[in-house]
Amino acid sequence: MPKVSVIIPTHNRADLIHSTISSVLNQTFQDFEIIVVDDASKDNTPEVVSSFDDGRIKYIRNEINKGDAVARNVGVINSSYEYVAFLDDDDEWVPEKLEKQVNLMENSPQEVGCVHTGALSIDKVNKKELEIKASGKRGDLFDEMLMGNYIITSSLLSRKACFERVGLFDESIPYCSDYDMWIRISREFKFEYINQPLVKYHVHENKLSNNPGLVIKGIETLLKKYDQLFASNRKGLSQHYLALGVFYCYSGNVKRGREAFLRAIKLYPFGLKNYFNLCICLLGVNCFKKSKEIKQAIVAPLKRVKFNFDVGRGIDKLDKRKKVS
Repeated sequence: MPKVSVIIPTHNRADLIHSTISSVLNQTFQDFEIIVVDDASKDNTPEVVSSFDDGRIKYIRNEINKGDAVARNVGVINSSYEYVAFLDDDDEWVPEKLEKQVNLMENSPQEVGCVHTGALSIDKVNKKELEIKASGKRGDLFDEMLMGNYIITSSLLSRKACFERVGLFDESIPYCSDYDMWIRISREFKFEYINQPLVKYHVHENKLSNNPGLVIKGIETLLKKYDQLFASNRKGLSQHYLALGVFYCYSGNVKRGREAFLRAIKLYPFGLKNYFNLCICLLGVNCFKKSKEIKQAIVAPLKRVKFNFDVGRGIDKLDKRKKVS
């Protein structure tokens, strides 16, 4: 019996889905099925999927667009194997991704429900490598998850037992339903982490995260759902209002952005990012966006250097342990 059900929700990404599916078929670990859930695409997505002559690919279509949470739930419900892996239709996996995760999961206790990895952020247009996303978070992550979402959805491999325990994705959340799921899983299971960028996370204009209105609705829905839990950690709640303020500013609503930043400062006066974002939002939307671009250009290379240093240090420690043993 195959080990992994790979779930790929998609909507109007016919130009990207071929590369996404190919990255699964090119895995060094081949014991899987692929479930493509087409969320009412109006392009030639069905033809692209059917162009693959591989019996492991299942195509399921929603006739009405219902969103990511519903599409992922359809995938989970129709999965039949021990592990579930999610892959967004605009991302790709490096060939060793599943092999490394399955090996780690097979050698982990049952209390470990998920394995996630780092990711390489890439500009889809010019293929430029932007930054390495590497949280390093493992173990009991419940308190950590209340601070923010550290899990890249396309990097996650989970036991199907996780969904049998905590239920399906919350379809009432328009954005961040994956974050909601990780919070719920982290209450019941531990996480493992592979400190390698095994996912190619593509950045482009049509990503859902580039829709500030949708993101704002998602964050506000989560703040209502977890109001008491979030309130128990003022620093974490401050970070959520910081994120809310940023997206309000990106949407052009500087007034609401300023209110969110002031709320973040009131909750946690020691957060320097709160003051920085409040100051630049006072300069207007264009200045706010430009400042963010400059900051990203400076920070991204530093993150890559830090990641390479951390990986090198981890290898040195491993070599020392081998010599001692």
